[in-house]
Amino acid sequence: MRCAVLGAGSWGTALGGILAAKGWPVTVWDIDLEVLEDIRISGRNSRYLPGIDLPGTLTAEAALSVAVADAQLVVLVVPSHVTRRVAEQLGPHLHPDALVCCAAKGIEIDTLQTMSGVLHEVLPTRTHPQLTFLSGPSFAVEVARHLPTAVTVAGTREAARRAVQEAFSGPSFRVYTSEDVMGVEVAGCVKNVVAIASGMCDGLGFGANARAALITRGLVEITRLAVAMGAQPVTLAGLSGMGDLILTCSSELSRNYRVGRGLGRGRPLGDVVAELGQVAEGVVNARSTLALARRHQVDMPISAAVHAVLYEGLSAREAATALMTRALKPETDG
Repeated sequence: MRCAVLGAGSWGTALGGILAAKGWPVTVWDIDLEVLEDIRISGRNSRYLPGIDLPGTLTAEAALSVAVADAQLVVLVVPSHVTRRVAEQLGPHLHPDALVCCAAKGIEIDTLQTMSGVLHEVLPTRTHPQLTFLSGPSFAVEVARHLPTAVTVAGTREAARRAVQEAFSGPSFRVYTSEDVMGVEVAGCVKNVVAIASGMCDGLGFGANARAALITRGLVEITRLAVAMGAQPVTLAGLSGMGDLILTCSSELSRNYRVGRGLGRGRPLGDVVAELGQVAEGVVNARSTLALARRHQVDMPISAAVHAVLYEGLSAREAATALMTRALKPETDG
């Protein structure tokens, strides 16, 4: 199976490495020519996955049309805010029978569409049954090192999701399937916002009790929104829901967690983001999540508090106090 991966960041490179390790020919595309040159010359992505050798069947290409030519599987791993732009370029070059797997997590701020909504709007109609969406607890560096990882791929067509499942699955990377695209997508987006809140808790020195409570109530918020948008509740208890949330909220490998921890320690947002050197999706997702919550009339106080810290001048400590002193209610309220 010839594969193309669009996006040579840490996650795109790691997924490309998983496919290439199975012997598939994989071409990685990106607008960053220095990263592509590094992959071609050294067989490494030194900027995003330093010290990790990539399989010999993985190469890099700067022309998108060349990268996806005759590809049977195209994996979209660019940041969510540029997915529409890249998909518009991809459409004319996409093979009619190609599978498309989107591993970007986010909701467009202008349209409030999930990535499936964006791709259905932009890509040719004939490709829609071939669309799948991959998510789950998976730090790129651990995937690239072939440490055991399990994820979910969702799609409306069984044959498509099973084909993607088989393409990726191997000794270190296990893929489950789901038909609940909305549940997988909403969970993958909103967990980044909750991870910022978790980082704030730790930055403020609140301890393990606070983090556990926040993760649990964060899952409640994610489930409320996802179900309001048509998702199946059981999805949020799985890998793409609870699994990814726990991972992202509890490790320094999480960019969103590190953003929150910096804010909790009183550092300016701009300084924290600049230090990361990569996109922290939760910073953007906080805006789209709150807008979706208002549209669907869903109560999401943690997400609203994160938005207030990021964009409304509230301090992390003030946000925590506001959350802890809200009106008392039953645990299953709402």
